[in-house]
Amino acid sequence: MKKLLAFGASNSSDSINKQLASYASKHFKNVTVDLLDLNDYEMPIYSKDREKKDGFPQLAQDFYKKIGDSDFVLISFAENNGNYTTAFKNILDWTSRINSKTFQEKPMLLLATSPGARGGGTVLDIAVKRMPFQGGIVKGSFSLPSFNENFDTEKGVISNSALNEQLFKIIDSIEL
Repeated sequence: MKKLLAFGASNSSDSINKQLASYASKHFKNVTVDLLDLNDYEMPIYSKDREKKDGFPQLAQDFYKKIGDSDFVLISFAENNGNYTTAFKNILDWTSRINSKTFQEKPMLLLATSPGARGGGTVLDIAVKRMPFQGGIVKGSFSLPSFNENFDTEKGVISNSALNEQLFKIIDSIEL
């Protein structure tokens, strides 16, 4: 059985992107899902001086290994000031020093959502363009706009049928 690694690229305790990543991951067939919480990978802010003095934190090595042990990576990006969250960026900074091809040529599905109408579209555009340079093979992307109107948090599902269908089409088009 294939291994799917999924996470919301946020350290918020009630991350809407973790909710979206969890929901999307459940629709892949014949996979085991490892749903990560970025709070489990909190490290000092990356600096070359810290790397030279202390080496790589064990958590950076653990995160990198999780990617290596997976067959597919699903990330739902939260947007802070039009870019990655600090939590995700710091993990990426550390793991990219282990290997600039952080995602180790793994196929990926990239998602984003936000309370706003653009649904994290700016950070998703950045990620779709950047991940190939980080060793990711982007197989699809999807933005869920206006999370609070289009996602039922009690049921943990996309409540807008057209958007739900759009996500399922993307997932169904991906072969693992």
